[in-house]
Amino acid sequence: MPLDPQVVELLRTLEKAGGKPLEDCTPFEARQGDWSKDFIGSLEEVAEVLHEFIPGPTADLPIRIYRPKGIGPLPAIVFFHGSAFTVSNISLSESAHRALSNSAGCVIIAVNYQKAPEHKFPTPFNDAYFSTQWVFENAERLGIDRERIGVGGDSAGGNLAAAVALKARDEQGPRLAFQLLIYPTVDSDSTRPSMHENATGYMLSAAACVWAWNQYIENPKDRKNPYAAPINSANFSNLAPAIVLTAEYDPLRDEAEDYAELLSKAGTKVIKRRYEGMIHGFFWTAGAIAGSRKLIKDMGDDIRAILG
Repeated sequence: MPLDPQVVELLRTLEKAGGKPLEDCTPFEARQGDWSKDFIGSLEEVAEVLHEFIPGPTADLPIRIYRPKGIGPLPAIVFFHGSAFTVSNISLSESAHRALSNSAGCVIIAVNYQKAPEHKFPTPFNDAYFSTQWVFENAERLGIDRERIGVGGDSAGGNLAAAVALKARDEQGPRLAFQLLIYPTVDSDSTRPSMHENATGYMLSAAACVWAWNQYIENPKDRKNPYAAPINSANFSNLAPAIVLTAEYDPLRDEAEDYAELLSKAGTKVIKRRYEGMIHGFFWTAGAIAGSRKLIKDMGDDIRAILG
């Protein structure tokens, strides 16, 4: 279907604002960008917000905990924000995290993992896996039900969530209740049709995807490491149930949908949704795009259904 009219208006506004494309930026320049609050939307009220630091494998990691109203212990999502592996932080993602917490009735533990290129693979992945273990180990103190903890993330954060689910299975680690993958990047290969169909003009460009992988990966062999690019796993069975969400006009659409298919064929339970007329990044645009608000409602409904 055509681009959603609200998406068209958002893209026009961003084009008028100017600025260099991500693929033409240095990491420093890329980090100077900011989203207008008009796009992100207002901050929903939650019952409690806590700020903590946890001791990660190589550095202390800031986390932000959003607790919705409700009597605990509550389910939880260890959430990794989108970043192209390089930019953004838990503060910029706060509106989306609050909304998801309320929609799913879950405590959101947002993790500010270390970023490339200063911290290349496997550092962000190790941060993500460690923080997931930490949540399980501290579930009682946090008022969380250890049997109902999932991982989630958007874009590069979806990559980290998928990789954490793989390692948790491989090493008999935390028993995840689900994995929430919002238009995840799961492969450094850029040859799928959606990379060409949606190469430019839809927020995220195909060239920016290549840029992000170049920031994240130092050793070329790691591009085939399933903890860096989860689609390269040799085994997709016995994984936590997956919710895989894609946008029609997103270069990452096909690799995410291919990943969902691999999970499903291996017997992993999958809920798959494609949002027609939407673009990459629309999880963060509840202030401008009604489709973002529908996405957040759907995620809440799907998580509640998986958790029973």
